[in-house]
This record gives sequence, structure tokens and C-alpha cells, in this order.
Amino acid sequence: MNLENIDAEKWIELATTYGLRILGAIAIWIIGSWLIKKVLNTARKIMTKSDYDISLQKFLINLFNWALKILLIITLLGTLGVPTTSFAAVIAAAGLAIGLALQGSLGNFAGGVLIMIFKPFKIGDVIEAQGEIGSVKQIEIFTTKLIGLSNKEIIIPNGALSNGNIVNYTTEGTRRVDLVFGVGYDSDIKKTKEVLMDVLKNNPKILDTPEPTVNVLELANSSVNFAVRPWCNAADYWSVYFEVTESTKEALDAAGIEIPYPHQVEIHKNA
Repeated sequence: MNLENIDAEKWIELATTYGLRILGAIAIWIIGSWLIKKVLNTARKIMTKSDYDISLQKFLINLFNWALKILLIITLLGTLGVPTTSFAAVIAAAGLAIGLALQGSLGNFAGGVLIMIFKPFKIGDVIEAQGEIGSVKQIEIFTTKLIGLSNKEIIIPNGALSNGNIVNYTTEGTRRVDLVFGVGYDSDIKKTKEVLMDVLKNNPKILDTPEPTVNVLELANSSVNFAVRPWCNAADYWSVYFEVTESTKEALDAAGIEIPYPHQVEIHKNA
């Protein structure tokens, strides 16, 4: 038997076997890369139509891109005859370790994704959450930034924000201003209501619909308290609050209606 013929047959067999695998791997890489681009383009179009936040779009597209490429590489290695079980185990272990190490950050990331998808608020809205009130300045993947009433920046983790109560003062477009004013027991209730209602009607920022209301709220220890409830555009809330408070004091004084306050009585003893 000719040894040279045997070696040649083995080389041909090896070249045929591995050559086909290499060709198959190249074909899988080309087709897989094309499919990944198609999937990413489709996902990008869907997120654009759904009005996803730009930062969320970029993050998810990158995440999908890396996940699909890793899957493609593992498929290629399997086609070339490389055992992929160990690779899968290593990736799973690494994923578990990373997940445990970044548990808080992953919670914030998940919260950011939920906020950007369901949109309980948008940039510019005034919200109350986690004990803070402010205008939404920026929505990021891990945190949301607010501008507080005193122009301070407030940073809230998205995990806590998405799992807690959120009060959005801007969504409906209008807000009711809740005010309480107390007058003395000697004051005429009907006249007081008329004075308070005139204050509301004379303020151009107060809406006619819904109508403002003035009602007796309670008979307190030293005053009759009136609930004053005007409505205004959300952006005018604090202007109306302060203007009505000031105008009410002036109007009650002009009408001779007393606003109770603690009196200090001096007692003079004769020697």
C-alpha cells in the first residue's frame, strides 16, 4: 500500500470536511449579519413610531446588536465543530455574577425602561415623587432629574421612582388651588362669601370653567374658616396662589371683615 496515497486521501477528507464547515460558517456569518441589520432596522422603526425616548432607542438597539452578535458567534463556533456548551455555561455564569453585582443598577435600568415606555410624565411636567416636587428636567436610563421649586437639581433613581407613587400636576392642564381663610365669628357669612368671590372673579388667571367656589369649611375655635377653590392653568398655579392670598387680605380689610389673630392683653394692677 502506498503511504503517500493514504496521506493524500486524509488531506482530501480533512479539506472536504473542514472546507465545507468553513464555507457554511462564512454563509451563516453573511446571512446572520444581514438578518441582524434587518432586525435592528425593524426594531428602530417600531420604537420610532411608538415615540420611544431617543436615549432608550440607542441603548436598546446596542443591547439587541450585542446579544444577536454573541448568538451568531456561538452558532458559528458550533458550525466549525467547536463545543459551545462550555461557552454557554461561561456566559450564563458571567451574566449571573454581573447581575448580582449590579442589582441596584439593573433595577434602576428596568425602572428607566418602564418610565420611557409607559410615560407617566414627560420633560417639563411638574411631578411629586419620593417626597420631592419639581419640574422634570431630564429622563435618563438610570435616573430622572428634576428642577425643584427653589431651582435646585433633584436626582431620583428610576428604580424607586417607577415603584413609588407619582403625582403629575401637569397632565390634565389645569389645577385647583386649595386655600383656606378664616374670619371672626362676628363677620357676616354672606358678605364674606361675596368679598371672597369678587377676589376670584377679578383675577384674570382664574378660569371660569370649572367655576371657582367659596364655602364655609368649618367652625374653628376662634374663626369661621372658608374653603376657597379657584381653578387655573397648571403653569399659573403659584401665581394664583400668592395673588389670591394677597388680594383676599386687602379685600377683607377694605370690607371691615376681621381676620382673627392672637391678641395680647395687658393687665394693669393698681398698687
